[in-house]
Amino acid sequence: MRMDATKSFRRSGRRLPTWLKRPLPTGDVLLKTRRIVADSGVATVCQEARCPNLGECWSKRQATFMILGERCTRRCLFCAVDTARPLPPESDEPHRLAEAVAALQLRHVVLTAVARDDLPDEGADHFAACVRAIHAQSPGCVVEVLPADFHARTDLLTILCDAGPDIYGHNQETVERLSPVIRPQAKYGRSLDVLRNLKRIRPEMLTKSGLMVGLGETREELAQAMRDLRHAGVEIITVGQYLQPTPAHAPVVRYVPPEEFDAIEAEACAMGFQSVAAGPFVRSSYNAADVYDAIGRHRERVAMR
Repeated sequence: MRMDATKSFRRSGRRLPTWLKRPLPTGDVLLKTRRIVADSGVATVCQEARCPNLGECWSKRQATFMILGERCTRRCLFCAVDTARPLPPESDEPHRLAEAVAALQLRHVVLTAVARDDLPDEGADHFAACVRAIHAQSPGCVVEVLPADFHARTDLLTILCDAGPDIYGHNQETVERLSPVIRPQAKYGRSLDVLRNLKRIRPEMLTKSGLMVGLGETREELAQAMRDLRHAGVEIITVGQYLQPTPAHAPVVRYVPPEEFDAIEAEACAMGFQSVAAGPFVRSSYNAADVYDAIGRHRERVAMR
């Protein structure tokens, strides 16, 4: 869950590198998507996390929905979503969500959620109901989920896996050294446990994870984090530039140039990831359909060898 660079830098007075500047798109599809999302009453991480890719994705009728409310029980130093006491889950949200996905005619939808440590099942049942509702109304749509860690509990992970998501994502976010500061209520090792447990529960299911750069990590630390994810069985990885959402959040230590992202992508491919997206504007759900399609192309290449 990431952020709007332009607003942040207007407040700070700092200037963005040229490669982090992009025009604001407009158009009928963008307006229609905005209306359908508003009518659904379901939050999107695009808006709540102030994502810099909102205009581009919405113009393509791509959106990442954020279920289980807009208040998170955790406070991460990179995330713009509010930390507050959450409201009870809305029982009609799965239906409203499925209606919005159908109205947008999505072929690939990403579902994420705030952490719900306040609930006995941490929101797993509600998450599963949303996946089933989309499958029922849009059977051809690829469903990708991106929940919190569920404390790596296999019973909760199984509830969501049994709903049949096509891709299960869980972001590592940063390197091991920085994790206790950047995401103090999560744990580096626990996130790896989540990904390993998913492979034990559903070995055939695709797993995905994302990392941010620019928080002060070294290249070797980043490489080790990627190796850790690959050893946990992850097939899909995304790597993007961290952008500070507000002055109260973790500062940007470094802006990684595009050519370095190219090297990171090549390194990840060499480690055996089947699909890699790395770049300044890459986010875990950015161009998720294209990232998913790359899996098929990778497997075709392997089969031809």
